[in-house]
Amino acid sequence: FANVRPVKLFPGLEAASPLRPERLRGVDLVFIRELTGGIYFGQPKGKETKNGLRTGFDTMVYDESEIRRIVELAFEVARKRGGHVTSIDKANVLATMQVWREVATEVGKENSDIQLDHQLVDSAAMRLVTDPSSFDVIVSGNMFGDILSDEGAVLTGSLGLLPSASLGEGTLGVYEPIHGSAPDIAGKGVANPLGTILSAAMLLRHSLDLDDDAKTIENAVQKVLDSGLRTADLSGGQRSLGTTEMAGAVAAAIEGA
Repeated sequence: FANVRPVKLFPGLEAASPLRPERLRGVDLVFIRELTGGIYFGQPKGKETKNGLRTGFDTMVYDESEIRRIVELAFEVARKRGGHVTSIDKANVLATMQVWREVATEVGKENSDIQLDHQLVDSAAMRLVTDPSSFDVIVSGNMFGDILSDEGAVLTGSLGLLPSASLGEGTLGVYEPIHGSAPDIAGKGVANPLGTILSAAMLLRHSLDLDDDAKTIENAVQKVLDSGLRTADLSGGQRSLGTTEMAGAVAAAIEGA
């Protein structure tokens, strides 16, 4: 029911981002997106012809149990990080989002050690590019999270860097990089393996509760990037490593930790 997508700008990669370096300092945030409800799955939905005009309709529905479980997860994640949750809604015009804000506020009162603020989705979209480092954990419904998490992914300059997890009840999850299968570069040995490697770190942290091991992988990735090694998507046309070479460099850094 939840997609967890961290967005962290590794030091030294500022030039790969479309934003100015001064806006990128300290960017380290997590999107928590509700996956199973909202307008993508609400009923009724469909297309019909009314009065001679083609008409399409969708329904946005969330009940408080769906909202509560995703917001509670956001607070759990924030408790292990910077202690700040931003809940995204459109409560000024949508009844569904008014319920979302009410439930998020209730969860916030039950977790008073964590800071909670509410932000309208249009304002949040602007803030993501003007002040991205002000975010810690962002929680949202399905459609808003779909859009904002893709916007956030651009901050790092390459989709090849970013891991993700789709989580259900308990500790099971599906872990994968956010990029697609990229058939245009299949077999060429130029894909960035870091998103996949960092997805393994997420698995260790969230499903196996092995936070130290997850940090070992993350620190190894940082060490490799600090040494100046880059895949083609990060090299800016300069010398780059292939997929196997970059993965091998990270493995060597882990072994040497």
